[in-house]
Amino acid sequence: MIKGNKGEWSELYVLLRLLAYGKIYAADDQVKKIENVYFPILKIIREEVKGKRLEYKIGENEDVDIYSNDVKIKSISKERLKKEADYLYNEIVNMKSRSFEIEQTEKFANEIECYRLSAPSTDKTDIKIQIHDIHTGFEPVCGFSIKSELGSAPTLLNASGATNFVFEVDGISDEQMENINALSNPKSKIMDRMEQIFSNGKVTYSKAANEKFANNLMLIDSRMEEIIAQVLLCYYRDNISDCREIINKLEEENPLGFPKKGFYEFKFKKFLCSVALGMMPSKEWDGYDEANGGYIIVSADGEVLVYHIYNRDYFEKYLLDNTKLERGSTSRHGFASLYKEDEKMYMNLNLQVRFK
Repeated sequence: MIKGNKGEWSELYVLLRLLAYGKIYAADDQVKKIENVYFPILKIIREEVKGKRLEYKIGENEDVDIYSNDVKIKSISKERLKKEADYLYNEIVNMKSRSFEIEQTEKFANEIECYRLSAPSTDKTDIKIQIHDIHTGFEPVCGFSIKSELGSAPTLLNASGATNFVFEVDGISDEQMENINALSNPKSKIMDRMEQIFSNGKVTYSKAANEKFANNLMLIDSRMEEIIAQVLLCYYRDNISDCREIINKLEEENPLGFPKKGFYEFKFKKFLCSVALGMMPSKEWDGYDEANGGYIIVSADGEVLVYHIYNRDYFEKYLLDNTKLERGSTSRHGFASLYKEDEKMYMNLNLQVRFK
């Protein structure tokens, strides 16, 4: 039996619902449907097994035709797809356990040649859809990333050693360093250490720990590293986690001396959007979106909406308004401890971004 969490089952829900309705509506910055902006779906492409390409073609009739390597193998009614999507949605929202099976849905998924909750992917693309652009007439195949509001909030940027940023610390003695590093209360050790460091020392930004991440940030904006450093200082020094609140504070204080308000918000939204659509910290990035269609959101009420690249402004505002910083594992990712190199003292601050 297939087991998955709410986010993983939501990917299958997206497939069933889009096939049932044959179109996807755009979302505004409040994750509400824009009634007059939608994209007709021509087909959804799925490749669970290398060399076996499945196409779910949506026509004008009441059936969805399923093709395997260009050979039609069966049809399924849109009405049945709609009923199965509704059933799956109710199961997801009512399930209490973290990981679970849904026998009826699995049987139906197998009937339509789906044997996994999601097709394998090496990038940010969770689903490939050929849409009809009603404005231009183009019919591109686009990759979309899927995020669900039905389960626990997903991460946008996962913590790792590659998301560490190095800060130089002056004014703290070796004895103080040992005492600070010894603070070990599991619930508060990070902020206990930060309070001592910022109260007794002077903290200045040095560099990004990972060269590939540094290069990726420079590709977005030549000063993005510095902006991320200021974001981290707001988080660890001032204990502000909400991304919108952090950016508002930076706009007011302007620590980097930008000529007018709006620079921090504009640039940080570009960073969040780049992370959402393709950029990974430890992987060399060419600046192109892997999820080149945009983001599909499963809202809490079961709507499946899209932030298409045409609605990039809405998408960027949504990201800023709906994300926060959080702390990962200090031992796993190697941060929040003082250390010395070449007679200078440093600490790493780690970046992780999660949806609220």
